[in-house]
Amino acid sequence: MRWDALFQDLESQFEAMQEGDLYGEVADRIRTEVGKITVLDRLRGAVDTVVRVEVADAEPVQGLLTRVGKDCLLIEAERAEEWLIPVGALVAVHRLGPWAEPAVGAVAGKLGLAHLLRGIARDRSPVTLFCGGVPVTGTIDRVGADFVEIAEHPLDAPRRRSEVYNVRLVPTAALRALRRR
Repeated sequence: MRWDALFQDLESQFEAMQEGDLYGEVADRIRTEVGKITVLDRLRGAVDTVVRVEVADAEPVQGLLTRVGKDCLLIEAERAEEWLIPVGALVAVHRLGPWAEPAVGAVAGKLGLAHLLRGIARDRSPVTLFCGGVPVTGTIDRVGADFVEIAEHPLDAPRRRSEVYNVRLVPTAALRALRRR
């Protein structure tokens, strides 16, 4: 009888070790998979969610996260404002859910900051650029490979030669956010 009790004890210890090893292996695999998730994946998982974004050199932005590009995000805020924010300018994002979503489709994963800036330049809509220091208002004239040129004028004035008081070149790496109404 003592041998039966010993074998039962050893079997239960073996099962406990195997169960512990399994849980450890599962935990390791989960950590490995979570380690592959990017900021963009987490942001894509929060599309159509109201988020609050802290941005370097700009005020915090709160609104509906509508799109995530390959290197930027688009937020619709109150007062019919749209915010285009490069991922590199993010300091923190609040109110994300627990989900992540990888880039899907050939187009969705390739649309980036330069593409969206060119669309805004084509629209000729007045914008406010946040690029360190004082915000700059005007109309985007040109978008290069790594820069934006903005014709500075008051937001309430159309882009006319008489209203433009400066043309500023801003390296895209210095751009922290863009707001348009």
